Amino acid sequence: MIQAVVFDLDGLLIDTEQVWDEVREALVRERGGRWHDRAQADMMGMSSTEWSRYLHEELGLAEPPEELSRLVVERMQDRYRAGLPILDGAVEAVQRLAGRWRLGLASSSNRPLIDLALAEMEVTELFAATVSSEEVDRGKPAPDVYVEVARRLGVAPRQAAAIEDSGAGIRSAKEAGMTVLAIPNAHFPPSDDVLELADSVLDGLGGLTPDAVESASSRRGP
Repeated sequence: MIQAVVFDLDGLLIDTEQVWDEVREALVRERGGRWHDRAQADMMGMSSTEWSRYLHEELGLAEPPEELSRLVVERMQDRYRAGLPILDGAVEAVQRLAGRWRLGLASSSNRPLIDLALAEMEVTELFAATVSSEEVDRGKPAPDVYVEVARRLGVAPRQAAAIEDSGAGIRSAKEAGMTVLAIPNAHFPPSDDVLELADSVLDGLGGLTPDAVESASSRRGP
C-alpha cells in the first residue's frame, strides 16, 4: 500500500532542464571551456558535487568545483526570480496528491534552488520532506536521494511512489524500490527501454491523480 508520494522537481514541476543547460553552457563558453553536445546528457541527474567536478575536469574550467557550483546556483536563482517556469498543472497535481498522502521531493537541484522554487510555487508547506542530491553520496541514477527521502518520511521505499520525468530519475527511483510513474520530459525524453522500467507512463500532469498512483502500485504487484 502506498503511504507517501515523492516528486522530482526539474523537468517535472518546473520547466528548467534547458535553463540548467543554458546557464552551464554560457559559463563554460565565457570562461574558455570545452562545451560539447554530450555535456547536457552527461550532467542530467548529477548532484552539484558531480556536475561541478565535470565542469572542472571534463569541460576544462579553471575554477575549483565549489566555486563553479556557487556561480551556477547564483545565475539559476536570478533566472528563477525573474520568472519561474512552472509547468502547467504542476501546483494542482501537488495539491491533489497532498490531499491523500504525505509528500516528499527528491531533486538533483541544490538546496537553495529547491527552497526557492517551492516558495515561488507556494507549495513549501505541502512537502513533509525534501532532499537534494548534494545531501547524499551519489546523484541520480543511483538510488541514494530516494532512499534518503523515504527515510525522512518514515516509510520503506516500497511503500512510496515516485513521480519522475527523466531516465536518470526513473532508474534512481526504481533501484530504490519505489513504484514509479513516469511523465516523460518534453525536451529530453527518456529512452523507450528506460520507460519500460516505470510502472506507469502518463501523458502529463493532468493525469496524475490518486487513482493513477494506486493503479500503478497495483500493477506492480506485491
